[in-house]
Formats: sequence, structure tokens, C-alpha cells
Amino acid sequence: MSADFIVRLIGMVVFAIIGVFWGTSLGQMANQTPSGSPFSVEQYAITFGLVGILVGIILTPFLTTRPIRYLRSIFARITPQSLVASVLGLVVGLLLAALLAFPLSLLPRPFGQILPFVGVVLFAYLGISLFVMRQTDLFSALSALSPRNLSQAGGSMAASAATDVPSGPWSETRTILLDTSVIIDGRIADIAKTGFLPGSLLIPRFVLNELQYIADSADSMRRQRGRRGMEVLATLQKEPNVVVRISDIDVDGVREVDDKLIILARQLRCPILTNDYNLNRIAELQGVTILNVNELANAVKSVLLPGENLQIRVLQDGKEQGQGVGYMDDGTMVVIENGREYMNQEIQVVVTKVLQTAAGRMIFARPDDR
Repeated sequence: MSADFIVRLIGMVVFAIIGVFWGTSLGQMANQTPSGSPFSVEQYAITFGLVGILVGIILTPFLTTRPIRYLRSIFARITPQSLVASVLGLVVGLLLAALLAFPLSLLPRPFGQILPFVGVVLFAYLGISLFVMRQTDLFSALSALSPRNLSQAGGSMAASAATDVPSGPWSETRTILLDTSVIIDGRIADIAKTGFLPGSLLIPRFVLNELQYIADSADSMRRQRGRRGMEVLATLQKEPNVVVRISDIDVDGVREVDDKLIILARQLRCPILTNDYNLNRIAELQGVTILNVNELANAVKSVLLPGENLQIRVLQDGKEQGQGVGYMDDGTMVVIENGREYMNQEIQVVVTKVLQTAAGRMIFARPDDR
């Protein structure tokens, strides 16, 4: 049974009891008048009891479960740092309001009765607003005053220089949002194993739903890609050194998964890990940090300069007349001038040009005739 159904039953009983008591009281009052009432006390009680049942069935969820769900959705969108800052601001604001409550209560009426309550509301709001606004500076100051940092600061100059590099707190608390494309790609599992992604990997429920939708697709290719993504997630969750969190956090009023990820990344102040070119560009325009797997793969590929020699096997024709195409071990395409005549042969080539594109690195070469 759902929570709404149980709450409706409880509300029906509670409001029915209230209606019966209220109807009984009104019936007794109505029948005490000299003219009397055309209805008896029992009729009043039954009528108001039935009205109470109807009110309980209709209104109870709007008084209980619906507000709770709304509050949960709000709290789910708040980062832990913002939540802690809000609580600290509330405490400080209430303390200041308590200190001013006694002097304000000595003012003549009605100010002495109204202003203490106004002060509580005002200082609570100002405290929360100020602490949330300056939460980054606040936590940076608290991190700097931690016992670990203080002990390191009191050490030698070499130890102090080492502590200038941001390490522990950032790497432990950093959250990285995963896009559907990077899960399906599969390389995220190998990257996470190496430890180059400190912190926790956050997968919102709507990303998981999109992955499941792809895995259930009628198209065999999409279905295979979706199932590979499921296997990658299972591999990540089994890794002891990789923290994977699946959250029900969502963005109301937005349907597209990419738009939800961008809004969520701005709210959580965290980067998005993806290999989607369009998401990369749109997110950068909105000030969201992007970790692109393709850019990482291009960065770690072997660097070749014009004039260097390379051993390559010609596998297929190129777009231009007489061109041949081969591939390095890391997948980099090598376009060989006049390489068509060496089809399915391994030859020595000389690099003539290296071209970096959005899709990756492309190398142009010619056969080494020496």
C-alpha cells in the first residue's frame, strides 16, 4: 500500500471522529433553544461525521505527505555544504535575536511585544542568507584552522610548501556527475581504477532511467550499448577504491537529461564527466566545468613531431586519390600519402603533419623511401 493511501485512511478516521464530536456539540446547542431543531443530536453527529470522512480522504495528503515530499525535493537539491552553512547561520541568527530580545521587550507597548518576534525572524533570515552567501569562504577558513593544517603549518618550510597543494579535503568531498554517454563508453571504469578521479561519482536517477531505456530499446545496437553501460556501472560499484552514489535527486520542470545535468551541476557546484560534444559546449557556455574523456584520451596519446619515423600497417583506402589509412595502437588515424599501393603491408613512414581536431588527433605521413 502506498503512503498516500495509508494517510488517507488515518485522516478519514481522525476527521470522522472530529466531525462526530463537533456535530454532537452543535446538535446539543441547536436543541437547547426553545424552538428546537428539526434534526436530532444523532443526525448532527452522523452528518458531520460523514463530512469529516470526506474531508479526511481529500485533504489529508495535502496536509501531510505532499508537503513532506516538497520539502524532501528541496533538501535533495541542497548541497551538504549549503545545508551546514544554513544551520550555522540559523543558530547564529537566533543567538543574536535572543541577546536583543530582552532590551526590545522593555520598550513600551505594542513595540515591546512585537519587536522581539520580528527580531527572531529577521536575524534568522539574515544569518541563513549571510552564511549561505559566504559558505565557500567559511569552509575555507574552517579547513585552514583544522588541527591537521595547523600542525603542518608549524613544521618545517618544506612541509609547509607541501601543504600548499590542495589535497585531502577537496579530493574526499568532491562530487562528479556522470553523463549517460560516458557510462556507455566504458572507459570510465579504467580511468576510475587508476585514481585520477578523486571523490565520489554521482549518478542521478534520471541518468539511470535513460540508460535503462536504451538497454530496453528495440534497436539491437542501442540495446547492446545500454547493456554495456549497465555492466560498466556494476564494475564501478564493485571497485573498493571507487565511490559510486546513485541519487534520486531531480530537477523539476525540465525534461531533457542534458539540461537536468547542467542545472544540477550548477546547484551542486560540481563538474560533469562526459564525452558528449554538444553537452560539452552547452555546459561551458553556462559556466559548468566539464571533464571530457575524449580530451583526456587525446592528451595521453603519444606525441609525434613532423620528421619522425613510424611503423604502420596500411588497412584501408583514404578519401583522396592514392591515400592509405592505418591506425596506431592507441587508435590514432594515420593518413599516408601514396599509401594505397602498400595495402595490407607494414611500412616505414615519415610524419609530415599532426592535426588536432575536436574528434581527436590525426597524423599525415608519407612512405619513407630511404
